[in-house]
Amino acid sequence: MLLLHLSDVDEASWAEKLRAALAPYPVVRQSDAFDPKDIRYIFVWKPKPGAFDGLTNLKAILSLGAGVDALLKHPRLPDVPVVRFVDEDLSQRMSDYVVAHVTMHQRLYSRFRAAQLARRWDQLYPPAASQTAVGIMGMGVLGQDAVKRLKPQGFTLRSWSRTPKAIEGVEGFAGTEQFDAFLAGTDILVNLLPLTPETTGILNYETFAKLRRGGLHGGPVIINAARGGHQREADIVRALGDGTLGAASLDVFETEPLPQENPLWAIENCYITPHIAAISSETAGVAYYAGIIAAHEAGKPLINVVDRTRGY
Repeated sequence: MLLLHLSDVDEASWAEKLRAALAPYPVVRQSDAFDPKDIRYIFVWKPKPGAFDGLTNLKAILSLGAGVDALLKHPRLPDVPVVRFVDEDLSQRMSDYVVAHVTMHQRLYSRFRAAQLARRWDQLYPPAASQTAVGIMGMGVLGQDAVKRLKPQGFTLRSWSRTPKAIEGVEGFAGTEQFDAFLAGTDILVNLLPLTPETTGILNYETFAKLRRGGLHGGPVIINAARGGHQREADIVRALGDGTLGAASLDVFETEPLPQENPLWAIENCYITPHIAAISSETAGVAYYAGIIAAHEAGKPLINVVDRTRGY
């Protein structure tokens, strides 16, 4: 039996589609009557404190999100495999966001927008894509897809990850010992890292100060579409104010929704989106997890299982 425990999404719609995809396999919602001992799988998003109580025969936890940092912090998370959502549609959506913002900053949109508002004919010339170094932090599924879609645009591509990754056309850096060298050659810093204790707060003033100077008019740029816990917002405000950063694109925040009093709202060269860079499609999610459950019930191993020691 599959139990849905989904908060802040349309659980009824997911249940209807999963029942159709898995029939006759039983699917229940939180509000339904069921024996917790009959639950073999639980499909979760923002699970409540008692979400896993009584699920003594649980075989796997299925996460609606690609990121599982919040789920792994659940105080009563059972010691069973956690499967994360990996999907081409989600990767495409994230890459769309990254490509759009990288290109916007490479074309000096912040500078031209400010000039327009001031009615100034500032005839700056953006650097060629090949002269613009895009450094991507995180070379998992999302990072590699972003590389694939940025490469045809002609950008100089760099990557930084926990362990070395050899990707054609990308200068790779790995580990803390190569972090500064990675930053020193980067004009636009894109964060697609998983959130772990090691990466918490990595987008800070010290990091920003190590980015390459002179590559973009106005200074280097950051793009964060991963987790709000990666950034120190007070440092972003400071860096945008004193020119350490020329601009920032932020889709995630330390507190969400972003409080109205947060100073980031009023900064002209800070582009804010409300955590919408990549969303999990119902159609893709149902097909993905229905396939995983059917395969596992047939004796096949689970795929995309989270390594709890790494946090992703």
